[in-house]
Amino acid sequence: MKLRAFIISILMLWFVACQPRKETTPPAADSTSTTVSKDTVAPGFLSEQQKAEGWVALFDGKTTTGWHFFKNKENNSWEISDGTLHCKPFIENGTNHRSDLTTDGQYENFELIFDWKISVQGNSGVMFRVSEEFDEPYASGPEYQIIDDEGYPGDLKDVQLTGANYDMHVASAKAAKPVGEWNESRLVVNGNHVEHWLNGTKVVEYELGSADWNKRRKVSKWKDFPGYGLTKKGSIDLQDHSHEVWFKNIAIKPL
Repeated sequence: MKLRAFIISILMLWFVACQPRKETTPPAADSTSTTVSKDTVAPGFLSEQQKAEGWVALFDGKTTTGWHFFKNKENNSWEISDGTLHCKPFIENGTNHRSDLTTDGQYENFELIFDWKISVQGNSGVMFRVSEEFDEPYASGPEYQIIDDEGYPGDLKDVQLTGANYDMHVASAKAAKPVGEWNESRLVVNGNHVEHWLNGTKVVEYELGSADWNKRRKVSKWKDFPGYGLTKKGSIDLQDHSHEVWFKNIAIKPL
Protein backbone atom coordinates (compact mmCIF):
# COMPACT_ATOMS: atom_id res chain seq x y z
CA MET A 1 0.00 0.00 0.00
CA LYS A 2 2.86 2.36 0.89
CA LEU A 3 4.46 1.67 -2.47
CA ARG A 4 1.19 2.34 -4.26
CA ALA A 5 0.69 5.68 -2.40
CA PHE A 6 4.28 6.70 -3.20
CA ILE A 7 3.76 6.00 -6.92
CA ILE A 8 0.51 8.03 -6.99
CA SER A 9 2.28 10.98 -5.30
CA ILE A 10 5.07 10.90 -7.87
CA LEU A 11 2.55 10.84 -10.74
CA MET A 12 0.64 13.82 -9.29
CA LEU A 13 3.81 15.89 -8.93
CA TRP A 14 4.78 15.03 -12.50
CA PHE A 15 1.31 16.06 -13.77
CA VAL A 16 1.47 19.46 -12.05
CA ALA A 17 4.99 20.13 -13.30
CA CYS A 18 3.93 19.47 -16.88
CA GLN A 19 1.10 22.04 -16.87
CA PRO A 20 1.82 25.24 -18.89
CA ARG A 21 2.71 28.21 -16.67
CA LYS A 22 -0.07 30.81 -16.47
CA GLU A 23 1.14 34.36 -17.06
CA THR A 24 0.02 36.88 -14.46
CA THR A 25 -1.40 40.27 -15.48
CA PRO A 26 0.20 43.24 -13.75
CA PRO A 27 -2.19 45.17 -11.52
CA ALA A 28 -3.94 48.17 -13.02
CA ALA A 29 -2.53 51.59 -12.21
CA ASP A 30 -3.97 53.24 -9.12
CA SER A 31 -6.74 55.58 -10.27
CA THR A 32 -5.75 58.02 -7.54
CA SER A 33 -2.24 58.45 -8.90
CA THR A 34 -1.13 62.07 -9.30
CA THR A 35 1.15 61.30 -12.23
CA VAL A 36 -0.55 62.60 -15.40
CA SER A 37 0.92 62.74 -18.87
CA LYS A 38 1.41 66.29 -20.12
CA ASP A 39 -0.35 65.29 -23.32
CA THR A 40 -3.61 64.33 -21.61
CA VAL A 41 -4.63 67.78 -20.41
CA ALA A 42 -4.07 70.98 -22.37
CA PRO A 43 -3.69 74.11 -20.23
CA GLY A 44 -6.36 76.78 -20.64
CA PHE A 45 -9.59 76.54 -22.58
CA LEU A 46 -8.21 76.55 -26.13
CA SER A 47 -7.94 73.23 -27.91
CA GLU A 48 -4.73 72.18 -29.61
CA GLN A 49 -6.47 72.69 -32.95
CA GLN A 50 -7.45 76.25 -32.02
CA LYS A 51 -3.88 77.01 -31.00
CA ALA A 52 -2.64 75.61 -34.30
CA GLU A 53 -5.11 77.88 -36.09
CA GLY A 54 -3.58 80.92 -34.41
CA TRP A 55 -5.92 81.55 -31.47
CA VAL A 56 -4.31 83.24 -28.47
CA ALA A 57 -5.91 83.50 -25.02
CA LEU A 58 -6.35 87.06 -23.75
CA PHE A 59 -7.27 86.00 -20.21
CA ASP A 60 -5.58 83.22 -18.26
CA GLY A 61 -8.33 82.89 -15.65
CA LYS A 62 -5.98 83.87 -12.84
CA THR A 63 -4.48 87.31 -13.50
CA THR A 64 -5.11 90.51 -15.45
CA THR A 65 -1.84 90.09 -17.32
CA GLY A 66 -2.26 91.77 -20.72
CA TRP A 67 -4.94 94.17 -19.46
CA HIS A 68 -5.02 97.61 -17.84
CA PHE A 69 -7.65 100.09 -16.73
CA PHE A 70 -8.57 102.56 -19.47
CA LYS A 71 -6.15 105.51 -19.34
CA ASN A 72 -4.79 103.94 -16.14
CA LYS A 73 -7.68 105.25 -14.10
CA GLU A 74 -8.04 104.34 -10.44
CA ASN A 75 -10.28 101.29 -10.12
CA ASN A 76 -11.85 98.97 -7.56
CA SER A 77 -14.67 97.56 -9.68
CA TRP A 78 -12.93 94.61 -11.38
CA GLU A 79 -11.81 91.37 -9.76
CA ILE A 80 -10.94 87.82 -10.74
CA SER A 81 -13.55 85.45 -9.37
CA ASP A 82 -13.79 81.69 -10.07
CA GLY A 83 -11.78 82.00 -13.27
CA THR A 84 -13.75 84.97 -14.59
CA LEU A 85 -13.22 88.68 -15.02
CA HIS A 86 -15.97 90.02 -12.77
CA CYS A 87 -17.18 93.60 -12.86
CA LYS A 88 -18.73 94.29 -9.46
CA PRO A 89 -21.98 96.24 -9.02
CA PHE A 90 -22.05 99.88 -7.97
CA ILE A 91 -21.76 100.27 -4.21
CA GLU A 92 -24.41 102.56 -2.76
CA ASN A 93 -22.96 104.90 -0.14
CA GLY A 94 -19.55 103.40 -0.81
CA THR A 95 -16.33 104.24 -2.62
CA ASN A 96 -16.54 103.54 -6.34
CA HIS A 97 -13.55 103.88 -8.64
CA ARG A 98 -14.80 102.59 -11.95
CA SER A 99 -13.28 102.22 -15.39
CA ASP A 100 -13.25 99.91 -18.39
CA LEU A 101 -10.75 97.08 -18.65
CA THR A 102 -8.65 97.39 -21.80
CA THR A 103 -6.11 95.14 -23.53
CA ASP A 104 -2.48 96.16 -23.66
CA GLY A 105 -2.37 94.80 -27.21
CA GLN A 106 -3.60 96.66 -30.27
CA TYR A 107 -5.56 94.77 -32.92
CA GLU A 108 -6.63 95.62 -36.45
CA ASN A 109 -8.09 92.56 -38.19
CA PHE A 110 -9.14 89.65 -35.99
CA GLU A 111 -11.71 87.22 -34.68
CA LEU A 112 -12.54 87.55 -31.00
CA ILE A 113 -14.39 84.96 -28.93
CA PHE A 114 -15.64 85.49 -25.40
CA ASP A 115 -18.17 84.03 -22.98
CA TRP A 116 -20.25 86.32 -20.80
CA LYS A 117 -23.20 86.48 -18.46
CA ILE A 118 -25.08 89.54 -17.26
CA SER A 119 -26.81 90.31 -13.98
CA VAL A 120 -30.47 91.22 -13.54
CA GLN A 121 -30.98 94.76 -14.93
CA GLY A 122 -27.33 94.72 -15.99
CA ASN A 123 -25.68 96.54 -18.87
CA SER A 124 -22.22 96.16 -20.42
CA GLY A 125 -20.51 95.68 -23.75
CA VAL A 126 -17.33 94.83 -25.63
CA MET A 127 -15.68 97.50 -27.78
CA PHE A 128 -12.95 97.15 -30.40
CA ARG A 129 -10.30 99.36 -32.01
CA VAL A 130 -10.44 101.55 -28.92
CA SER A 131 -7.98 104.45 -28.74
CA GLU A 132 -6.86 106.05 -25.49
CA GLU A 133 -6.41 109.28 -27.41
CA PHE A 134 -9.99 110.02 -26.36
CA ASP A 135 -11.52 110.53 -22.91
CA GLU A 136 -13.81 107.50 -23.09
CA PRO A 137 -13.56 104.12 -24.87
CA TYR A 138 -16.88 104.59 -26.66
CA ALA A 139 -15.59 107.78 -28.28
CA SER A 140 -13.64 105.59 -30.71
CA GLY A 141 -14.69 101.95 -30.36
CA PRO A 142 -17.90 100.45 -31.78
CA GLU A 143 -19.67 98.31 -29.19
CA TYR A 144 -21.03 94.78 -29.15
CA GLN A 145 -23.96 95.36 -26.78
CA ILE A 146 -24.59 93.19 -23.70
CA ILE A 147 -27.67 93.89 -21.57
CA ASP A 148 -30.60 92.36 -19.70
CA ASP A 149 -33.08 92.76 -22.57
CA GLU A 150 -36.11 91.97 -20.44
CA GLY A 151 -35.29 93.47 -17.07
CA TYR A 152 -33.26 96.59 -17.77
CA PRO A 153 -35.16 99.57 -16.35
CA GLY A 154 -36.58 102.04 -18.86
CA ASP A 155 -37.42 101.69 -22.51
CA LEU A 156 -34.82 100.14 -24.78
CA LYS A 157 -34.58 100.75 -28.51
CA ASP A 158 -33.86 97.81 -30.81
CA VAL A 159 -30.34 99.16 -31.37
CA GLN A 160 -29.71 98.85 -27.62
CA LEU A 161 -30.54 95.16 -27.22
CA THR A 162 -28.06 92.32 -26.80
CA GLY A 163 -25.89 91.62 -29.84
CA ALA A 164 -26.55 94.98 -31.46
CA ASN A 165 -23.89 97.34 -32.72
CA TYR A 166 -24.86 99.82 -30.03
CA ASP A 167 -27.10 102.62 -31.35
CA MET A 168 -26.27 101.70 -34.93
CA HIS A 169 -27.35 98.22 -36.04
CA VAL A 170 -30.17 96.03 -34.68
CA ALA A 171 -29.48 92.37 -33.89
CA SER A 172 -31.39 90.30 -36.45
CA ALA A 173 -32.35 87.61 -33.91
CA LYS A 174 -32.90 87.30 -30.19
CA ALA A 175 -30.29 84.69 -29.46
CA ALA A 176 -29.30 85.59 -25.90
CA LYS A 177 -29.82 83.11 -23.09
CA PRO A 178 -31.74 84.03 -19.92
CA VAL A 179 -30.06 86.36 -17.46
CA GLY A 180 -27.53 84.52 -15.30
CA GLU A 181 -26.67 81.95 -17.99
CA TRP A 182 -23.45 81.93 -20.00
CA ASN A 183 -23.49 83.14 -23.60
CA GLU A 184 -20.91 82.56 -26.34
CA SER A 185 -20.07 85.52 -28.56
CA ARG A 186 -17.83 86.03 -31.55
CA LEU A 187 -16.75 89.31 -33.10
CA VAL A 188 -15.18 89.38 -36.57
CA VAL A 189 -13.38 92.53 -37.70
CA ASN A 190 -11.61 92.39 -41.06
CA GLY A 191 -10.84 95.68 -42.74
CA ASN A 192 -14.14 97.54 -42.69
CA HIS A 193 -16.21 94.36 -42.43
CA VAL A 194 -17.69 93.55 -39.01
CA GLU A 195 -19.82 90.63 -37.83
CA HIS A 196 -21.48 90.00 -34.46
CA TRP A 197 -22.24 86.37 -33.55
CA LEU A 198 -24.26 85.25 -30.52
CA ASN A 199 -24.59 81.61 -29.44
CA GLY A 200 -23.83 80.39 -32.95
CA THR A 201 -26.11 82.86 -34.78
CA LYS A 202 -24.85 85.79 -36.85
CA VAL A 203 -26.96 88.70 -35.61
CA VAL A 204 -25.22 91.78 -37.09
CA GLU A 205 -23.15 92.50 -40.20
CA TYR A 206 -21.98 95.90 -41.44
CA GLU A 207 -19.25 97.83 -43.20
CA LEU A 208 -17.45 100.61 -41.36
CA GLY A 209 -17.44 103.85 -43.35
CA SER A 210 -20.04 102.70 -45.88
CA ALA A 211 -22.86 104.99 -47.04
CA ASP A 212 -25.30 103.06 -44.86
CA TRP A 213 -22.97 103.27 -41.84
CA ASN A 214 -22.51 107.02 -42.27
CA LYS A 215 -26.26 107.51 -42.59
CA ARG A 216 -26.90 105.62 -39.36
CA ARG A 217 -24.13 107.47 -37.56
CA LYS A 218 -25.61 110.87 -38.38
CA VAL A 219 -28.84 110.01 -36.53
CA SER A 220 -27.18 108.24 -33.59
CA LYS A 221 -25.44 109.49 -30.45
CA TRP A 222 -22.13 109.01 -32.29
CA LYS A 223 -22.72 112.06 -34.47
CA ASP A 224 -21.18 114.07 -31.61
CA PHE A 225 -18.04 111.91 -31.44
CA PRO A 226 -15.74 112.75 -34.38
CA GLY A 227 -13.38 109.83 -33.73
CA TYR A 228 -16.05 107.13 -33.48
CA GLY A 229 -15.36 104.06 -35.62
CA LEU A 230 -12.38 105.64 -37.38
CA THR A 231 -9.48 104.00 -35.53
CA LYS A 232 -7.83 101.39 -37.74
CA LYS A 233 -6.02 99.59 -34.93
CA GLY A 234 -6.81 99.61 -31.22
CA SER A 235 -7.57 97.77 -28.01
CA ILE A 236 -10.33 95.39 -27.01
CA ASP A 237 -12.36 96.96 -24.19
CA LEU A 238 -14.68 95.42 -21.57
CA GLN A 239 -17.18 97.99 -20.43
CA ASP A 240 -17.80 98.94 -16.81
CA HIS A 241 -21.34 100.32 -16.85
CA SER A 242 -21.62 100.18 -13.04
CA HIS A 243 -23.43 96.85 -13.36
CA GLU A 244 -22.41 93.31 -12.59
CA VAL A 245 -21.10 91.25 -15.52
CA TRP A 246 -18.75 88.28 -15.94
CA PHE A 247 -16.37 87.38 -18.79
CA LYS A 248 -14.28 84.26 -19.44
CA ASN A 249 -12.73 82.20 -22.26
CA ILE A 250 -11.53 85.31 -24.08
CA ALA A 251 -9.31 84.64 -27.09
CA ILE A 252 -8.29 86.37 -30.30
CA LYS A 253 -7.05 85.23 -33.71
CA PRO A 254 -5.38 87.81 -35.95
CA LEU A 255 -6.58 87.81 -39.55
